[in-house]
Amino acid sequence: MDTKELLKKVRKIEIKTRRLSDHIFGGEYHSTFKGRGMTFSEVRQYQFGDDVRSIDWNVTARYNEPFVKVFEEERELTMMLMVDVSGSELFGTSNQFKNEVVTEIAATLAFSATQNNDKIGLILFSDKVELYIPPKKGRSHVLRIIRELIEFKPESKQTNLAEALKFLTNVMKKKAIVFVLSDFIADDYEHTMKIVSGKHDVTGIRVFDKREEEIPNLGVVQMQDEETNELMLVNTSSKKVRQNYSKFYRDKVNYYKESFSRSGAGTIDCRVDESYVRKLLGYFKRRG
Repeated sequence: MDTKELLKKVRKIEIKTRRLSDHIFGGEYHSTFKGRGMTFSEVRQYQFGDDVRSIDWNVTARYNEPFVKVFEEERELTMMLMVDVSGSELFGTSNQFKNEVVTEIAATLAFSATQNNDKIGLILFSDKVELYIPPKKGRSHVLRIIRELIEFKPESKQTNLAEALKFLTNVMKKKAIVFVLSDFIADDYEHTMKIVSGKHDVTGIRVFDKREEEIPNLGVVQMQDEETNELMLVNTSSKKVRQNYSKFYRDKVNYYKESFSRSGAGTIDCRVDESYVRKLLGYFKRRG
């Protein structure tokens, strides 16, 4: 992709997702993810209805009339976007591939965080950490993240979520808001997820295509595993073959939901042909 085309794509995503974050998610994000606590801001004269426990007795004695302390939420937070860039993300049968929807969701979340002056960082992972961008503030930083999401070419096509979660634990010493965007066709990450969720506020966003849920009866067809590049002939007219695949897929989805639930993490399911706006907004409202 040449520079002109890349910038055009970045701008298109910025216009769409920034509008969403400005008009829909900004306030919801702020109310859902709280700051570290309250910090002293100023004193002002007591007004009817103020909590008497907030009276500043030193200032009150000095001016011989009641004054109260005003506190503000210590707002600054850090958002970490963990994005799966393995081969299975390059799939889609509707208008968009999974990785394109993931990019839009990540950009929307990033701009929502920017509205609140929070830092945003990025981890791109396959079966290893492919790219780490440390958390920073500002629009130019978010645009850099979007550029990487659009054009980054991973070295591996396979998936190891546990490895990415371990990396997060090593680089993020303070509590962060963590969004993991993936199709979660992965294994053996529950133990690591529990460790991460004990320290951070974690949400899994599963982006999937309805055609992944089962194999249609198409006779004998050649299929390729997007993560291993293995080619195989599959007899899709066999009921047992279709049932085995459906069970494999359901087991992965159930493992994801149960692992996150048992770890105290949240989950959102976004099908590529559905509105991720509605899914995100519903999740924020439930949590807020």
